Amino acid sequence: MTEKKKLIAGNWKMNGSLQANAALLQGLRDGIGQPACNVAVAVPAPYLAQVQALVAGSAIALAAQDVSQHEAGAFTGESSAAMLRDFGTRYVLVGHSERRQYHGESDAVVAAKAKQALAAGITPIVCVGETLEQREAGQTEAVVKRQLAAVIQANGHCISEIVVAYEPVWAIGTGRTATPEQAQAVHAVLRAQLAAATAQAGRIALLYGGSMNAANAAQLLAQPDIDGGLVGGASLKAADFLQIIAAAQSNQA
Repeated sequence: MTEKKKLIAGNWKMNGSLQANAALLQGLRDGIGQPACNVAVAVPAPYLAQVQALVAGSAIALAAQDVSQHEAGAFTGESSAAMLRDFGTRYVLVGHSERRQYHGESDAVVAAKAKQALAAGITPIVCVGETLEQREAGQTEAVVKRQLAAVIQANGHCISEIVVAYEPVWAIGTGRTATPEQAQAVHAVLRAQLAAATAQAGRIALLYGGSMNAANAAQLLAQPDIDGGLVGGASLKAADFLQIIAAAQSNQA
């Protein structure tokens, strides 16, 4: 139905060093060639300049892990979308569950961050997902639709320019993973919600994030509404990340 490429984005979280980053990216560059899917790494803010230089001329795009909801001003410690753009940032994570949980980010704040990214020409990877308690209470669909609705409402026709990542909170960093069927069911809900909001919904990539690794990537990526992955721990190991990229390519429509 659509020619969009799958996207594999690695979220380094608060990991890395100048030496480790150089070694990891060298390993990725050596093994990646010209992939049939899109690839990105979301790196801690202090390493944006280093990684910008290390991925130059490669198939790897640069992503940031967060962006301010404000354009500029007295917001110590924050990075604006314009600053991220200065480093050639192609994507930025917004609304990651760790930001929602540890920094109290509301749906409205996440929507504002997505709007700032879009205004700067950066693609926001909008993260949505439910906790274990919410899943067990049968609230999964309501939670993810509420989180995505805020972003849709704030961004109007620009919504076709976003990427959405479904990351069940109970499967992040726990080693637990949604089954391919569980993940597909939520992705189908999100796809329908986007289709109701824009005629361009088919171009929006839906990623699965939640302990995707080299062992389970192929099954997850084979699902009809899973267009890629937001990869955590496995993205810190070149061999594992390359294996996930290979799985995406073999499932590339």
